[in-house]
Amino acid sequence: MTDKNVNIYQELLHTPEGVRDYYGVENARKQHVSQAVLRRMHLFGYRDLQTPTFEFFDVFSREIGTTPSRDLYKFFDNDGNTLCLRSDFTPSVARCAAKYFMEEKRPIRFCYQGSAFSNTSNLQGKLRESTQMGVELINDPSVYADAEMIALLIECLQQAGLSRFQISIGNVEYFKGVCQAFDLDQETEITLRDYISGKNFFAAEDLLKNLGLNREQRDQFLRITDFMDDRKALEAVREVTGNERSRDAITRLIDLCDVIEEYGYGGYISFDLTLLSKYHYYTGVIFKGYTYGTGEAVATGGRYDNLLLHFGKDAAAIGFMIQIDAVMEAIQRQKIHIPLPARVVEIRYTRQDYQESLKKAIQLRREGIRCVLIPEDDKEGN
Repeated sequence: MTDKNVNIYQELLHTPEGVRDYYGVENARKQHVSQAVLRRMHLFGYRDLQTPTFEFFDVFSREIGTTPSRDLYKFFDNDGNTLCLRSDFTPSVARCAAKYFMEEKRPIRFCYQGSAFSNTSNLQGKLRESTQMGVELINDPSVYADAEMIALLIECLQQAGLSRFQISIGNVEYFKGVCQAFDLDQETEITLRDYISGKNFFAAEDLLKNLGLNREQRDQFLRITDFMDDRKALEAVREVTGNERSRDAITRLIDLCDVIEEYGYGGYISFDLTLLSKYHYYTGVIFKGYTYGTGEAVATGGRYDNLLLHFGKDAAAIGFMIQIDAVMEAIQRQKIHIPLPARVVEIRYTRQDYQESLKKAIQLRREGIRCVLIPEDDKEGN
């Protein structure tokens, strides 16, 4: 073999930046976690849905408020249509729900799992292809649907093996209400959203100062940076909130807190009014799940009551997505034990006893025991 051929083979063995292989014990653990999470989703009545890996570009357009165009993997088909790899499951599920359930008024529950793709140049340790699992609840605008999402997410993370985690909850309506009260234009609102969601409060304050807001007005706006860990803190913020839209957003969070307490999961939640998202289709309650051992949220979700209108269906909706790769990273760093499948039984055979060995393997498989047939070194047959 020439040096040139060796170099070619070495190049082919590597994956592009941002993607990786899963195999052996690591893959077995990932499959175990995914199956445990899926079983919990099924117990809540969610039905499996599979959407295409790629969609028309318009499904993820700027008007819908999903992934920026520059972060999409875009390409053309033979008819000249612009297509892109799925970057976010929610718009795909919304399109599917509008297509097949346009007239349905009862609540619809979907769950999904698969790969999502992000063509970002600033990876910061993240993968360009990530494994995601999630649920979407459509046609239910109630606070009880919000609470079901939080409760199901908590139980999914528990089933994955995590015990030390927190769900941080906000409401984008509070932010929008404050922007409306200060009569901020859309461009300024988007810039301010980016600052606050990135926790860059100094830049946010400078922007407000440049807009002519006085100290009292800026303090009123930046009050959303206050941390709130219980119902009393929410009530205190509602008392000093000066506009109705933002007060209603706080009231919704208080009602949500009460229902989550009914589930018995009050200890897992806290409230953060700075919680916003790069996805602009969120309209109300929004939340993220955090745990130890990973630098990013392991789960994100929220209400998107206007998204389905882009596909012709007027329906409230809420959902969440779990980043399985981030969960696996947290599990590894927290040294959480994940049970592995039983060891594979090896049945060795020669030409002379193959029939007997095969019968043994068939019987073991009928009993649910994993086994493999392995040829002995049969010198007579060589």
